[in-house]
Amino acid sequence: QVQLAESGGGLVQAGGSLRLSCVASGSVSNINVMGWYRQIPGKQRESVATQYNNGFATYDDSVKGRFTASRDNAKNTAFLQMNSLKAEDTAVYGCYARTTGGSSYWGQGTRVTVSS
Repeated sequence: QVQLAESGGGLVQAGGSLRLSCVASGSVSNINVMGWYRQIPGKQRESVATQYNNGFATYDDSVKGRFTASRDNAKNTAFLQMNSLKAEDTAVYGCYARTTGGSSYWGQGTRVTVSS
């Protein structure tokens, strides 16, 4: 089992930045992928960034060039640096982890509100 806890959400003006953190605990040695999702009320959850253990990351086109995923493996923590935020980025953001055994785990999320 893996537990995930996010922090760092809040209210920011359009054009501003936020940095989200996600601390993983439990069977962290089995994690091979960590990523970030967001969910806008009334819409499906969507992945915005995925990062593999080798450091390679992929991004949804809507955030490419503005969001950067990183990890501190020593602290079992993933980060999502969000720059040039837009009103349409307003959502609940959370992290997820996939293990070598094929299991997926999801954090509860943290709310990000971008005012225009």
